[in-house]
Amino acid sequence: MNIFGQVFTFLVEIQTWVRGAIVGYLDAFASNHDWRALLTVLPLGIFFGSIHALTPGHGKTVLSSYLAGSGLSPLRGGGVAVVLSLTHVTSAVLLALTAAPLITRTLGGVGRTPALENLSQLLLVLIGLWLVFRALRHQPHAHGEGIMVGFVTGLVPCPLTFLTMFLAMARGVPEAGLTFALAMMLGIMSTLAVVAVSTILARDTILRFLAAHGASMEKVTRGLDGAVGTFLILLALRTVI
Repeated sequence: MNIFGQVFTFLVEIQTWVRGAIVGYLDAFASNHDWRALLTVLPLGIFFGSIHALTPGHGKTVLSSYLAGSGLSPLRGGGVAVVLSLTHVTSAVLLALTAAPLITRTLGGVGRTPALENLSQLLLVLIGLWLVFRALRHQPHAHGEGIMVGFVTGLVPCPLTFLTMFLAMARGVPEAGLTFALAMMLGIMSTLAVVAVSTILARDTILRFLAAHGASMEKVTRGLDGAVGTFLILLALRTVI
């Protein structure tokens, strides 16, 4: 097994341990409703969310790809990560609370919502087409574009947030599930924010290097827009196919 496989296995093992701990605390809260004991485990939920966000999924590829071609500052890039995290977790919570028929309850697809996933992929294709069009027509970046990308990407619900909510409701303590969901959202948000800021800093470093060697920033920016747009289209279509 290569180093990436070992890291992934390690992350999965940590997630399994933390999930077991969360189930234990849900059981304990269901029996005694001791909020003080529940609040002491919230840091574990934040840790769980941050580790969970490191595993495949959660929009990291779309987030980093879009930010690589955008002109957003680290602060605004972090804002896109926040919107993505809020949408990603909130959609899972709402689906669990409403028991929407969209949910796939198979063993391999707990918490998946094919309809929302397809909608998100369609919107990603439209965003990709807009980026390519903008690159060809020299159009400026639209105000609020990053927020839209974060929202669209986050429409795919977080499966583990859904699972936590489902387990909490099965024990009759949805308030505990909501508490854990909030903690996990903070963890996911912190990881995605690091990804966003790191991407932007790396992009700016590369652009400064190219500028120092005589490259045209306008052409480089347009090229990045076109490349990112094409990548998003291919990524969305590959997922659908």
